[in-house]
Amino acid sequence: MIGWRDTVPIEDYRHRGGFAKMSVNAAVLIPPYIPHPRLAHGHLMTLFAWGRQRYFPNLPPSVERYFDVSHDARVRAACHWHADKRGSPTLIALHGLEASSEAHYMRGLAEKAFAAGFNVVRLNQRNCGNTEHLSLGLYHSGLTADPAAVVRELINVDRLSAIAVTGYSLGGNIALKLAGDLGSDAPPELRAICAVSPTADLALCVDALERPRNAIYQWNFVRNLKRRMRRKSKAFPGRFALDSLSRVRTVRDFDEQFTAPHHGFRNAADYYHRASALRVVDQIRIPALVIAANDDPFVPVSQFLEPAWRNNSMVTVMTTPRGGHCGFLSVSRPGDDGYWAEQAAVKFASAHVSARTPPN
Repeated sequence: MIGWRDTVPIEDYRHRGGFAKMSVNAAVLIPPYIPHPRLAHGHLMTLFAWGRQRYFPNLPPSVERYFDVSHDARVRAACHWHADKRGSPTLIALHGLEASSEAHYMRGLAEKAFAAGFNVVRLNQRNCGNTEHLSLGLYHSGLTADPAAVVRELINVDRLSAIAVTGYSLGGNIALKLAGDLGSDAPPELRAICAVSPTADLALCVDALERPRNAIYQWNFVRNLKRRMRRKSKAFPGRFALDSLSRVRTVRDFDEQFTAPHHGFRNAADYYHRASALRVVDQIRIPALVIAANDDPFVPVSQFLEPAWRNNSMVTVMTTPRGGHCGFLSVSRPGDDGYWAEQAAVKFASAHVSARTPPN
């Protein structure tokens, strides 16, 4: 039996309940995931990780930074810079649906990445983190233009030479789709992508969300989406018609009434198809890691069995029998808080930011 402190090459996970293949020739050693014995059920893992109080004593205070990502949109980030900012690699973190830069996994990831020598940019999606007043429009699950603009600014203005992106859930879909959209045009400074529990096939995930057993997640997402639309309407009076908001009962309803028409999609189905990372996985040309659990309540692991993943040598998929949605919690030990996916993402990013010589 492999113990918690042991490490195994990433490709060995194909023998441990999931499948994976090495994406590039970089040494990536990740501890095997041993689920917390009291959180063996996917729902329990998901809800416990979501509701558990966490503390981050080693995460330094953040510096607020605004990025103008388009002529009518600005996003806000919480940044943690090392004294040698330009000499340090940088990790950009992307949160999930209706979360923010303050989500526990964003701060947990930031603490681990900063300790590993990374600058960290905890980026709010457009309108998230109480920033509705900063942008005229809405965000959606495939809006890669915003993080792409942030990457460009960090390269061209800050002169940063090694950048990795890690996204959770919706943010994981955006991270992967960003890599796919960029394809062979990805800047050499963008070294790695990691996606934890990504909603890479949006239609499949929304179908799963509508199962009766997932009603609590659906209710929470819809409640927050409605609240955001009301705040958005107050920030820009008369711009958004809220007549149909009271009839929204599901995420699909919301996307049909608001997200799809606002962004020029024909309907929710068209939006889900065009915004899904799965559609562009074959175009990814930088090292990418996907972490997913077989017992995730509403991100079916079946989407990661599509040939597009296996056929792209730059993409590694790691599936675990347990882990829930964005949970992956194990028993904590001294010096280790038990949040395995955060550790894995940082180790993957660390290996790849040092795998190539920074550009001049």
